[in-house]
Amino acid sequence: ASFTISLHKADNTTVMIKQRPSLSSSCRIRMKTVIMSELKIKPGENVTFTFTCSTPEKYFIMEIQKNIDCVSGPCPFGDVHLYPPRLPRLNRTYIWDVKASTKAGLELKFSTSWLRQIEPGETCPDSVSYNINSCIDKATVNIGTFCRNGSVSRVKLLGGVVMSLHLPWHLPLTTSGFNIANRASIKRLCIIESILKGESSVTLMSPNYPLGFPEDELMTWQFVIPPSMRASVFFHNYSLSNCERKEERVEYYIPGSPSNPEVFKLSDSQPANIAGSFNMSLQGCDQDAQNPGVLRLLFQVVVQHPQVDENVTHLVDLSKEKNMTVTIHLEGWPSHIPLMSEPMCLICKDPRTCDRAVTLTSGAVYRISFLCKDLSRLRITAEKGIGCMDIRWCHGRSYSLSVPKAITQLPIQLHKFIWKLLATDLINIEITSPSLKLQQHVPEQRCNTSYSYSIVSATPETELNLGVFCPGGSIEKIQMRNNISISLKTFGKRFINESIPQDLKMSFVPHIKDECIFTVSPNPKAKVYLQTPNGPYIGLPPYVSISWFVVVPSKQTARLGFSKDRMGVACETGRAYVNIKEEALGAEEIVRREDELLPQPRNMHHSFWVNVSNCKPVDKTQLALQFWVTFADKQLDLGIILAVVAGAGVLTAIGLTVCCVKKKKKKTQNPMVGVYNANVNTQMPGKKGLFGKGRQNNESHVYAVIDDAVVYGHLLKESNGSVAPEVDVYRPFDGPIGSLPPSPPPFSFRKDIKCSSNTEGEPPPLTDTDQDTYTFAHQKSGQPEDNGDANRKDKEDTSVPLLENKEQDGLVE
Repeated sequence: ASFTISLHKADNTTVMIKQRPSLSSSCRIRMKTVIMSELKIKPGENVTFTFTCSTPEKYFIMEIQKNIDCVSGPCPFGDVHLYPPRLPRLNRTYIWDVKASTKAGLELKFSTSWLRQIEPGETCPDSVSYNINSCIDKATVNIGTFCRNGSVSRVKLLGGVVMSLHLPWHLPLTTSGFNIANRASIKRLCIIESILKGESSVTLMSPNYPLGFPEDELMTWQFVIPPSMRASVFFHNYSLSNCERKEERVEYYIPGSPSNPEVFKLSDSQPANIAGSFNMSLQGCDQDAQNPGVLRLLFQVVVQHPQVDENVTHLVDLSKEKNMTVTIHLEGWPSHIPLMSEPMCLICKDPRTCDRAVTLTSGAVYRISFLCKDLSRLRITAEKGIGCMDIRWCHGRSYSLSVPKAITQLPIQLHKFIWKLLATDLINIEITSPSLKLQQHVPEQRCNTSYSYSIVSATPETELNLGVFCPGGSIEKIQMRNNISISLKTFGKRFINESIPQDLKMSFVPHIKDECIFTVSPNPKAKVYLQTPNGPYIGLPPYVSISWFVVVPSKQTARLGFSKDRMGVACETGRAYVNIKEEALGAEEIVRREDELLPQPRNMHHSFWVNVSNCKPVDKTQLALQFWVTFADKQLDLGIILAVVAGAGVLTAIGLTVCCVKKKKKKTQNPMVGVYNANVNTQMPGKKGLFGKGRQNNESHVYAVIDDAVVYGHLLKESNGSVAPEVDVYRPFDGPIGSLPPSPPPFSFRKDIKCSSNTEGEPPPLTDTDQDTYTFAHQKSGQPEDNGDANRKDKEDTSVPLLENKEQDGLVE
């Protein structure tokens, strides 16, 4: 098909057909016998041409430029038409270059669809876009790029204007959509009018966005708001230039305001809940010539109906709080930012200071109101800091970790409350829940409460996530090293009622040995599951030791078992261990290495410790253990009952014998007889030995003459006898037992040692054939008691390399 374009000279219009940039093509333009890649048609020319291909829209674009002189001649007011007609179906750009005096600006008025400003790089849904540039002397300022169907109804510009309309090849548009209304002096860069109807929003940008607003310029936006509506202004993105003189600011002219214009900094919260139409102006400054900086602004104006409860205020008293911030925000903030087209939900500190997120700080009293149809979309996130830099000032002081009433009384759901507990290296943190106690959330034992706690210990090397805990469990105390973050998270509206008996407390304590120590006091009828921190996927950090102290009631027997057979970790350096020890005199300590099977379920008759110590794992293997504890009533053994009865009979017989001996002694004075008693202990428990050599090598325990009362003195004492023996007999130690966790073997040991308390001298050397487990067998009942050096047993126990000195590393409660 051939095309004919005829241009009148008086129209001052030029048509240019050229190839798309960076696109090589075999398609050409043919005019008679001439083949060309582009064609320019000047005013007064009449040209007929064809394309050498059937789809020229893929390869060519068209520019139609019309020059209008409003300075030396009359300005063509009215609608601007698309000229010339019957152009080829190509992507085309119409350009109107209008010359005007700076003393008489131009006003562009758009049709009823109006315009919507878009950011640079954004495209319009129908591919129809307008670009407006202001020309002052030789400088050009880009007012903005706009799509159809918006709120911008008019643009007034100082000086000339270059107006561009971009149309796609397939859209048969016949009108430009705007007209040149009139000329009027505006004494500023431009004025943009935006008419908003009903509940809506508009996003606008400063000229030359994002490159920078012209130096020391002034521009204005006029917003037409229905009288029954309310408007709020929000700055979403802005930056400031470096001013030498004046100050960059925003000015508002609000009808009925007692202080027009109202001046704001760009960093201030902008006016909200404005009744009726208003103007907003942006004023630049004289910039530093060496380092001018960039002044730019992207903002949003939201229009909505007045809220029924906008005059209802809620008192938030934070005057007695310290180091606390409270943020009221939309659900999902800050990761999820609602679309600008969504209905606005605003929080107001006062009737004119509103935003989608408001932060309140401690030490002040606030009166909060809401411009929101649905308060269920709002959430509260709060944070409080508690610190201790000197243990002398905070040791023994208890801090309550409960949500203040000022927050729970608001008609908004609490999303999260975070306590950040800070301490120095030598001060640790203890968390207790005396009445409710805590339950660890694990797959076999899930929390179903309306809130839970997430406890994270932040160490310099790594973050130790202790897990998720909820009230109503068996953990009554957690001791941790370094700084701690405790996050209370709520689930549903039940929290308001269920949170009343919160009893979580914390205090600062002196240094503890392990990274974390749990004190567990289970319900005798419950089955308790406990697992190592960092969950089953991340695993315990390298070289970290965790301990659990499980309290067993005196009339109960606990059963301890592990959820899997092995630790499931391979060590690159060091060894991983599991230590189990009961809190009873002579109780054995069970130790398992990472390459050994974990202990089978076993009964524990006393309170006991479980310690897990990690090595540096190989590759991606992780140490993650879970164990469980159940309880049952203690069962009395029939053999024990018979032994007790027999023992009582023997004691009765001995008592009668003693009475007879005493009566006989009064009648006859026989010479005293020397008696050897091999079971007599001549030292008090815990005292140092008085002799340098063993008792088997001296005769300190042999007496030439011992009175009968001395031999049976302990029996007389139990029978309230009046005779006090000169040498007391051995008494088992019944003093308090320290609450120290079992010490894990040092990581340097790679072999097993089997030791017993009756072995003399040093432990045997380690060999490659030793495959026994690390079990420390103590003195068992029924074995003959060694009457050697009273201190020798202690020496042998402490000489075993796998046991550490627990008195030196003990806890200070």
